[in-house]
Amino acid sequence: MNPVDALTRIAFLLERDRASAYRAQAFRTAAEVIASMPAAEVRRKAATPGGLESLPGLGPKTAAVVREALSGQVPSYLARLETGEEPTGGPMPPVEGGEELRAALRGDCHLHSDWSDGGTPIEDMARTAIALGHEWAALTDHSPRLTVARGLSAERLREQLKVVAALNKRLAPFRLLTGIECDILADGSLDQNPELLDQLDVVVASVHSKLRMDRGEMTQRLVAAVTSPLVDILGHCTGRLLTGRGRPESEFDADMVFAACAAYDTAVEINSRPERLDPPRRLLREAVAAGVYFSIDSDAHAPGQLDWQIYGCARAAQCGVPAGRIINTWSAEQLLHWTRTREAP
Repeated sequence: MNPVDALTRIAFLLERDRASAYRAQAFRTAAEVIASMPAAEVRRKAATPGGLESLPGLGPKTAAVVREALSGQVPSYLARLETGEEPTGGPMPPVEGGEELRAALRGDCHLHSDWSDGGTPIEDMARTAIALGHEWAALTDHSPRLTVARGLSAERLREQLKVVAALNKRLAPFRLLTGIECDILADGSLDQNPELLDQLDVVVASVHSKLRMDRGEMTQRLVAAVTSPLVDILGHCTGRLLTGRGRPESEFDADMVFAACAAYDTAVEINSRPERLDPPRRLLREAVAAGVYFSIDSDAHAPGQLDWQIYGCARAAQCGVPAGRIINTWSAEQLLHWTRTREAP
């Protein structure tokens, strides 16, 4: 087994199963070190006692993976992760159904890179999306007001657009769409230059501040955002968190917000992050009844998290979300036509 593939797969599984970012990054760093070396030098180091451990970025665990892979074995650490014998980051949500919807998805409308609060370069996120079978994915790093997440100023976002354009030339036919997760400010306005938002392929709008706002004010805030012609998707609409100390749902008039989404053809996100699973099932069923479009997204901040879409697919299947109303079952061309015209394929 190729040592780089083994180390990368271990990092992916750790990220997918919510192990600490430090733990996963140790294997990604080791993979980068080994990938940068001639194969003969890697074998020479592996045959020398302590040779691999002397390399910066490698320790006993990562060195053991390299040696076992070079010997033709599936590394024992990787095997334990694949079978679930190795503890990772805690229990994951159960998956009940959703496989058909997952197979129908052609992309992911919400993911982050190390340009904001993700931990991984853009290209690595894109290549993992390709490996998972995606035809496209939308890069949606945060907007500037979310300083804790290193939100992108207009200048940094423009620079990112150039990076994405260059990357798409190398990764074709896969396409990385330009985008943003734009903060919905307290008055319902959007946290980025409107002219720049209009240039992007996909705009996800989400609330990240003042989540305990009065119900009526929060309703007005969300309606103002979803009726903007610049907004394509309403992200994690209740803002709830299910793990750790948790966070309750924001209160708003769901009938009014989902009616506005339906009227203006703004998709409601089914956020697949295990700590969010947003919206809750009762609101997801209300959104189905309102006739909105949906986007089943990973909200990934690391490559392994791109595999989380199955959790959203399972909830969508349980709540009767029609596959024809899910925008990431469309091709990139169909999606871009919809974001510009709101004409569905």
